[in-house]
Amino acid sequence: MKQTTNTQRASRLIRGLLASSLALALTLGSATAQNQPSAKVTAKTADLVLIPETTGTSDWITILANRIRTPNQKDLFTGVSLEVGLFTLTQTKSKNLVGDTSLARAEVQVRVLVDGVVAEPGPVTFGRRSQTLSATLEGAIGGCLSLVTNLDGSVSIVVDPDCVVPEVIELILDTLDAASFNFVSIDVPVGIHTVAVQARIRTGTTAQEGTATALATVGKGSMTVESVRLIKNEDVVVDLP
Repeated sequence: MKQTTNTQRASRLIRGLLASSLALALTLGSATAQNQPSAKVTAKTADLVLIPETTGTSDWITILANRIRTPNQKDLFTGVSLEVGLFTLTQTKSKNLVGDTSLARAEVQVRVLVDGVVAEPGPVTFGRRSQTLSATLEGAIGGCLSLVTNLDGSVSIVVDPDCVVPEVIELILDTLDAASFNFVSIDVPVGIHTVAVQARIRTGTTAQEGTATALATVGKGSMTVESVRLIKNEDVVVDLP
């Protein structure tokens, strides 16, 4: 009878330990689900080229994204820092004093989406360049000269315009700079939210006798998302001279 009692006690102890372990596991799992990815601040970085050198993107491209959980209605403050590269080349060809103009434009725009909604203040230009090159030249006349004897016996130097070769002027600019901007989303509801940084490249060229090339790229970048409560209806005072 004593042996049976000990066995029953051991069985109850094992069942109790199993129940306690299961409850602990459920508690930890629930806490993990609630806290993942909960944070007041979250960040993401990229140490590679986010958009390769291109003549332009047809639409917005998501380059960085992260998630954050807001326990109550909050405002999201998103900081974006990116390397922006611009390459422009303009070349003109001119002869016989006929002007020639070439134009190259390159621009990188950035915006932030919170659950697919554009954050304030909307698209921001991180880099822009408009490069225009104009020239009015006589042209290269070497080998196009001839001597002509006039009726009075004098000698004149004559240039054959069909032989003149255009003179070429070319200008190339290639820069890489880092830019940053802060985006704000107001009254974000409770829950897990996806914050995405998007960029697009716009380029354009025009040329007459010469050529033009425009490229842009987005290099390394980082984003930080902070859950805050901003002051409502704040007054902004601007002192004008």
